[in-house]
Amino acid sequence: MTINRSKRANMGIETITNFVLALRHHDECRIGRRGADECIPERLLSGQSYDFRKKGQRLFLMTEEIPLVETFGNEHISRPLASIRMAEVTHFVENHEVWTRGRYLVVEVFKDDAVHFDGMIRIRC
Repeated sequence: MTINRSKRANMGIETITNFVLALRHHDECRIGRRGADECIPERLLSGQSYDFRKKGQRLFLMTEEIPLVETFGNEHISRPLASIRMAEVTHFVENHEVWTRGRYLVVEVFKDDAVHFDGMIRIRC
């Protein structure tokens, strides 16, 4: 994750560049701490599209596959759970806070401990 701050006069734009999509475990939704779109779906299926929502103005790579990971908070994340492609990303304001929402397509769900990404490059096994 990279945070870019641009200051001009008294205005600033804070963006977060994400090289992965990090969502919470689906239990967070079940107990009411997070919305369904803030969590990894309970049944993650290849070929399916899912909605997501993250706090902040986030930038994602749109032309290549990126990892879907589980976040535990404080930038602690799991190994990639799946390879995804961003289909749509937009920013909006809710209660005076900037959010990012969108849709991603699951290319492949990983069911092993093999290495599937080398940095930002998808490895085909």
